[in-house]
Amino acid sequence: MLFLSPSERGRGLGRKLLEYGIQNYDVLELTVNEQNPQAAGFYKHLGFETYMRTDCDEEGRPYPLLYMRLKR
Repeated sequence: MLFLSPSERGRGLGRKLLEYGIQNYDVLELTVNEQNPQAAGFYKHLGFETYMRTDCDEEGRPYPLLYMRLKR
């Protein structure tokens, strides 16, 4: 999971953290709450695309999830 304080957003820290994860931990897929369009847009902007959607989260709660994969 990647969370930033609202006061830290827009400074490039999220991009740096995600790029670090891609380069050092081979992060190629991630899951984002569909109800967080800012986060989904962030990942899309950095090259991820949705390949699957669910109506509930992994615990069965009514939080739709987007499963995203890095385009290569």
